[in-house]
Amino acid sequence: MGVSRLDVFYRRLLLTKLFIGGWGKPEDLKRIFEFRKIIGDREKCKSLVPQDYPVYINKTEELADCHVQEGFFISPLEHLVPGILPQEAVKARFQFIVPKRWQKNRPVCIHLAGTGDHFFWRRRTLMARPMIKEAGMASLLLENPYYGYRKPRDQLRSSLKNVSDLFVMGGALILESTVLLRWLEREGYWPLGMTGISMGGYMASLAVTNWPKPIPLIPCLSWSTASSVFTTGVLSKAVNWTQLEKQYAINSRYEEEIIKLLEYCGADSFKMGPKLVTNVDEHFHELSEDHKLSVSQCSRVDGGRDCGGATDGAEHLLSLGSSVGASFETLPTALGGYNAHGRRTDPAECCRPSLHKESISFMKAVMDECTHMANFSVPVDTSLIVVVQAKEDAYVPRTGVLSLQEIWPGCEVRYLRGGHISAYLFKQNIFRQAIYDAFDRFCVKYPNLH
Repeated sequence: MGVSRLDVFYRRLLLTKLFIGGWGKPEDLKRIFEFRKIIGDREKCKSLVPQDYPVYINKTEELADCHVQEGFFISPLEHLVPGILPQEAVKARFQFIVPKRWQKNRPVCIHLAGTGDHFFWRRRTLMARPMIKEAGMASLLLENPYYGYRKPRDQLRSSLKNVSDLFVMGGALILESTVLLRWLEREGYWPLGMTGISMGGYMASLAVTNWPKPIPLIPCLSWSTASSVFTTGVLSKAVNWTQLEKQYAINSRYEEEIIKLLEYCGADSFKMGPKLVTNVDEHFHELSEDHKLSVSQCSRVDGGRDCGGATDGAEHLLSLGSSVGASFETLPTALGGYNAHGRRTDPAECCRPSLHKESISFMKAVMDECTHMANFSVPVDTSLIVVVQAKEDAYVPRTGVLSLQEIWPGCEVRYLRGGHISAYLFKQNIFRQAIYDAFDRFCVKYPNLH
């Protein structure tokens, strides 16, 4: 199956770059990976969030068919991994859209935000209000860290500054979803479920892996890992590879310390060298054809050299020739010396031909560590999961990664014709129907579980 031309065209309209600050501090990545080992195991997380964790409602508005409540609470991540969240993101904010008349039971679906979905109006307009009318179902819209009121002052629009920011967002949303699910239970709402579109689907999936009870999950336009999104999907062209390569080359701690903390070793992991090299080489060919990149000259940076200059950070492609990319089992060890700050001082090491491939490999590795569903607990009842995917999705490639059916046997996957953008713009009704079907399935299977 080919990829959607609309997806490719839409991506070219977006000029902002992702991860302009780089990978994030090695110290932060270490703390995140250690916390991932805890939050990836549902049994270890039972007592992380107290049953009576405080949630506050500070505003209520009455509309024609519903009440809109606004509330907040302090993200549990601030207590568990202090200082890892930017100060602006510590307070979690949400909107709760409740029908004036319930049709049956008091169902609530939590919606997590997709990329670029700041504040609440988009989810409220396209999903929550129609769900009130169609099914009498309430919606709770949680604002993602790094978005809306929770966006750091130095962040440009939706472009996360560091790779580590995505992992912090995921960890925070897992815990914050637990807070809200427990609050809704205390308030007597039932049944409860979770959904999200694109990145919101990934985050909803991660949150459900941590919930200790059967729960409907409807991830739309997302898949088993975010690694393919940033290494082989069209969004990879928005990644600031120049900065990532520079940091990876200059700071030895990424290669020597961070890699040792990575535990994911599935059939699609970075450790599967030949498959990874094949996929990366194919990706390089696509990038070079698409952008007609030329090789840039090396300039001195921080006592080493930075191979920089091309707009997509892939300026080494023409110089790679037929060289074989490295998996992490064969990544080069230090070829030169280091200064007192652990930075490489050998210019050749900082401008080695394989650097771009190594950076892509490292991106895949850290993304799989923190976003791959196989690195988290399996949801309690996978038959309550309805996945909605676009057949020609260029943003979320499914090639070369484990399928959700392999990771979550028993889940249902529904495929739409077209790509990521067309599905988001024109298929919201299908997303809503999948939500209703998953909730109905839950009510038939667990009529007394509340």
